[in-house]
Amino acid sequence: MSLSLTVDGARWRTHLLDVAAALPGLVPVAKGNGYGFGLGRLARRAQWLHERAVAGDAGSAGTPLDPGVADTLAVGTYEELGEVASRFDGDLLVLTPWRPFGAALDVLEHERLGRRVIHTLGRLEDVEDLLTRRPDARVVLERSTTMLRHGFSARDLWEASAALRRHPAARLEGVALHLPLAQGDHFSQVNRLLTDVVGADLPGAADGHAGAHRVWVSHLTDSELGRLRHDWPDLTFRPRTGTRLWLGDRDALRVRAHVLDVHPLERGDVYGYRGRTAPRSGHLLVVSGGTAHGIGLEAPTGSLDLRGRAGTLARGGLDALGLVRSPFSIDGTQRLFAEPPHMQASMLFVPTGSRVPAVGDTVDVRVRFTTTSFDEVVIEG
Repeated sequence: MSLSLTVDGARWRTHLLDVAAALPGLVPVAKGNGYGFGLGRLARRAQWLHERAVAGDAGSAGTPLDPGVADTLAVGTYEELGEVASRFDGDLLVLTPWRPFGAALDVLEHERLGRRVIHTLGRLEDVEDLLTRRPDARVVLERSTTMLRHGFSARDLWEASAALRRHPAARLEGVALHLPLAQGDHFSQVNRLLTDVVGADLPGAADGHAGAHRVWVSHLTDSELGRLRHDWPDLTFRPRTGTRLWLGDRDALRVRAHVLDVHPLERGDVYGYRGRTAPRSGHLLVVSGGTAHGIGLEAPTGSLDLRGRAGTLARGGLDALGLVRSPFSIDGTQRLFAEPPHMQASMLFVPTGSRVPAVGDTVDVRVRFTTTSFDEVVIEG
């Protein structure tokens, strides 16, 4: 009686090794809901990946894993550290920039965890504040990109570098670049930003800073990374990857919901919380999975092309008529919601002439993994 994610274990693990082989220095990202798997499970799998890399394992094409693969795990926020710290032995990079409040302050009080955490800094005032509170903090300086979400300008990066020199116990672990998903080729932008990084005169290994030549990057293609490694041989690039790593082989993942009840309907029959009437004869299917799981909750669309806008208009027209396509499929056909999903179950309309599953059967569900909470995750094999 659940919404479940079933994973083809052997295929998924092969995919993880292949991504790791293609991305030397890979830093797995485990944040939010753990991409549907849960943060703890991803932390354990990141530990497994690092152990495979150290053991000299290779991807399916025979490319050996870089020994540094998954020696660091990236999380989104300080609040997420507690779920991964006991399941992963390496360093922990927090992607959200440090601020002097909340859980970011609490971490500074934990000596053992504090030695493993790498803080991201993106404002000059935070450099001084953090290093005053914890002089031996490990930090990454984030350079602002066209994302304009967090980060230093070129001038501020230079001033942050100078501030680090005033705190000799601090440890610089590198500079971070978080690129947008769109905008095509990022190569020229990254080249320009790296010029700023070099010009910032970051404190180097002679000053006790291990990461002076380390660049943490997000959303670069393999081709872009290859060109950057060729053109900047003195720099070490650490690609941070979540979606491609954990969700890159969708055929290894299957989401299913149980059928909880089946009711025959005649045209005009009343049903549901809102007293709707059946538009024609068929069956009312009650299936597991509702708003508490993330079913029926839609994020703003990122599609800006004509096709995407046309789809939005079409969905809006259906919604106005009370006909909303659900993510639940029967025999390859997405069925309509009979009414908006409930908290832990959904009601679907199956018209006369279509196969009607029985109670206890399962139906396929198409979900956005980053916003879905599963009742169970089953790894087969």
